[in-house]
Amino acid sequence: MKRLIAGLFFVSVLLASTGLAADKKIVFVAGRPSHGPGEHEHRAGCLLLKSCLDNVKGVTSVVYSNGWPDDAATAFDGAAAVVVYADGGGGHPLLQGDRLKTIGTLMDKGIGLAAIHYACEPTKEKGQKEFLDWIGGAFEIHWSVNPHWDGDFVKLPKHPITQGVDAFKIRDEWYFNMRFRDEMKGVTPILSAIPDGSTTNRSDGPHSGNPAVRGIVARGEPVHVAWAAERPNGGRGFGFTGAHFHKNWANDQFRKVVLNAILWVAKAEVPKDGVPSTVTEAQMQANLDQKGKR
Repeated sequence: MKRLIAGLFFVSVLLASTGLAADKKIVFVAGRPSHGPGEHEHRAGCLLLKSCLDNVKGVTSVVYSNGWPDDAATAFDGAAAVVVYADGGGGHPLLQGDRLKTIGTLMDKGIGLAAIHYACEPTKEKGQKEFLDWIGGAFEIHWSVNPHWDGDFVKLPKHPITQGVDAFKIRDEWYFNMRFRDEMKGVTPILSAIPDGSTTNRSDGPHSGNPAVRGIVARGEPVHVAWAAERPNGGRGFGFTGAHFHKNWANDQFRKVVLNAILWVAKAEVPKDGVPSTVTEAQMQANLDQKGKR
């Protein structure tokens, strides 16, 4: 037995030293077409992020469109992280059938999970408990809100996800007042900003407003719109409430936060200056869903 263990250790060291160690595999789950042109472009957004990660040594990725892999039994084999960019609520792709159980099995193995924009919203009755465990936070109706506003991120915490990211300001549908784990246990805010008065100009409703949010805005308190989470078993999670507008992926800082986060949840090393990437206008226009005039 000692000889076997020693032999396996030697092989693992040899593979690593020769560059033959397995790449970190990222599985993107892109939701179905949704909203108007240039909004909720799940497939185009995932493919754009994949194209950026294709230039990162030691990382491979695959994008599954329309909400869930057809070959789900094998699609997640070898995955280091799963990234979900899709509509949420009752139509969330992870809430259908027994998919929460499928993802839960991956989470039990310490695999990372990132949720982008509406994918941060399960339902309180199904999925919220799991999301708090897996990524540390979730959108909760009648508590969280989804206004369009200018997120001004003037101070970033020291974290692998913020490496190489400069302060930036950008308009998006930044959800806030998310439901987080009790006492933010294991949760690190990544992007925080102070919402302006325009965020409470709607009446109260499941997504539009509530007394708690009005108090936060009136007091000028900062809110967290992106965060990192660690699980007791070593698994990692990331929530990012922006990316309603596809055009925002053209912003270098916006894009770098998410690319860094994907590497981090996959337990891949984040470059000291963050993931380098550039995107062209042609890339931004590629793979958009057919929704009529743009």
